[in-house]
Amino acid sequence: MVGAELRKLLGLPTAWIGLVLGTLLAPVIVLLNAPYVRGAIADGTIADPSDLGLQDLGIGLIGPMVLGVVVISSEYTSTGPDAPRARQLTTTLTAMPGRLRLLAAKSVALVLVAAAQAAVTAAATLTLTHVLHPHVPAPAPARVAAAVLYWTLIALLSFAITLITRNGIVPLTFLIINSTVVSVSYLLTKVTDLAAYLPDIVGPQMFLTTADFPVRIAPLTAGLVMTAWIAALLAIGAVLFHRRDP
Repeated sequence: MVGAELRKLLGLPTAWIGLVLGTLLAPVIVLLNAPYVRGAIADGTIADPSDLGLQDLGIGLIGPMVLGVVVISSEYTSTGPDAPRARQLTTTLTAMPGRLRLLAAKSVALVLVAAAQAAVTAAATLTLTHVLHPHVPAPAPARVAAAVLYWTLIALLSFAITLITRNGIVPLTFLIINSTVVSVSYLLTKVTDLAAYLPDIVGPQMFLTTADFPVRIAPLTAGLVMTAWIAALLAIGAVLFHRRDP
């Protein structure tokens, strides 16, 4: 069943948009920013370059966000013009009536694709960073693994939100704007320190050390908090998915 969901996910054109964008954006940003970064390191503007490369992975999060949304939103699309009210989910549940098993298979397929994309993107980004800035120390393997985990958790977060809303456009738009234009979570940290425990604020503390976080949280604690958010949202989504009509 996981294999079927994996083929279904990789058969979606929108998923490939997420794969291509998520994989290429971070290395391209590293390449474009190279002259500025060299100058900033030389004049001391960047006093601690240990987050270089890892920090650039943030722009690539568009990839797992798209994957997490389309893996479930595709089930709510119309099966064709002859039956505009019929959804792909009806066909899927006919073939596999067990809804929780279906969600588990989709989750595993999503994790496999997102983790693979994260590993490739991290390797390409960090390798390019080292080539362009050879004096910058490479991050520890544990930090790289934490970045890959965060990438994968973001995919599951997008999946859970879409599962709850049964709409792909709204969560994807919010997630992309929140991560690239203006972070609602960051604005909330100006109101209360508790906002530092929101997923997109606490998650990066799993692997970044020099960023200006409103509240400093240990990497292990950050990972546990992020995982707890994902587990809670997936549980809510699973309950709603089990009770709703297709």
